[in-house]
Amino acid sequence: MDDGWRGSVALVLASSTGGIGQHVASLARGLVAAGCEVLVCGPAATDDLFGFSAAGATFAAVEIPANPGAQDAGAVRQLRAALASRPVDVVHAHGLRAGLVAGLARPGVPLIVTWHNSVLAKGLRGQASALVERVVARSATLTLGASDDLVARARTLGARNARLGEVAAPTPAAPKRTRAAVRAEFRLAPGAPLILSVGRLHPQKRYDLLIEASARWRQLTPVPVVVVAGSGPSYMSLAQQSSERHAPFHLLGRRSDVPDLLGGADLAVVTSDWEARQLFAQEALTAGTPLIATAVGGVPGLVGDAALLIPPGDVDALDKAVRRMLADPQLRADYAVRGPVQAATWPTEEQTVSAVRAAYAEVTARV
Repeated sequence: MDDGWRGSVALVLASSTGGIGQHVASLARGLVAAGCEVLVCGPAATDDLFGFSAAGATFAAVEIPANPGAQDAGAVRQLRAALASRPVDVVHAHGLRAGLVAGLARPGVPLIVTWHNSVLAKGLRGQASALVERVVARSATLTLGASDDLVARARTLGARNARLGEVAAPTPAAPKRTRAAVRAEFRLAPGAPLILSVGRLHPQKRYDLLIEASARWRQLTPVPVVVVAGSGPSYMSLAQQSSERHAPFHLLGRRSDVPDLLGGADLAVVTSDWEARQLFAQEALTAGTPLIATAVGGVPGLVGDAALLIPPGDVDALDKAVRRMLADPQLRADYAVRGPVQAATWPTEEQTVSAVRAAYAEVTARV
């Protein structure tokens, strides 16, 4: 019998179209199934995208945008009203933006903040973000970091209690289409490799490097086709760069059929400047799709020896790694076997929910 924590929790998130929203949805489902009362507070669009209400949670619209500004005062008021509408034992904010608003709302109950991302901005924006980090680190009762470097960063900035809080990838759905059907969608020439990446179109992901490398691959026979599934602020600049370089590179927009795409792909690629527990890397290894990824943040610890790691920001290293993989079917087969083996070592969604419930029990016992 499960005798874990069954109190009332408010999960808070800012604007999200990817990993953070999926993680909060996973927690909401698991916590509701365990008998907890769950309130999710975030932008209205996130409920439409991730289905918090459909999972049995109560949803309150709190418009926390991706970037700080004068609108934060309104978000703080909205969050205070949402938290006052029902009894809440603990507030769990996800990401620095949600953590800042939750801290300013002064919920009157323990505050847990999960750090999902590192601050990469420079200049004045970077200085402002560093200030946000410090405020969030010092306001949280407990800080959970999605990777060890985030935990170290929070401790450096004054977090009272910080530790690793691994973020499990949602259990992937089974593919609905055959490999041949996926390849037909992209009108691939016979034997042409399909290279896939999935993520938010943001400078951190460094899809500009993938475009530069793909332009070089036009000299290969047959020519590899690169597709990227995702949406975000870099769409127009990436589309323009791809056109100017005449690269065999295609932006697919947001897709709900990532398992199908992975089944049709010959290689998965992650080119980011930084990641914690990168969701697409987990999906690729679980699916047995050979993965090339940058050795940044939490990625090396996540993938172990099940992916070919390259330095960040190095188009030559990316070019060389892809050519090596494409030229060696046995190497790809080896990585295809390693992926699911490594994935089996990761915590499941159920284990992640159990760990979070234990954290809630810990902080509420101190009150």
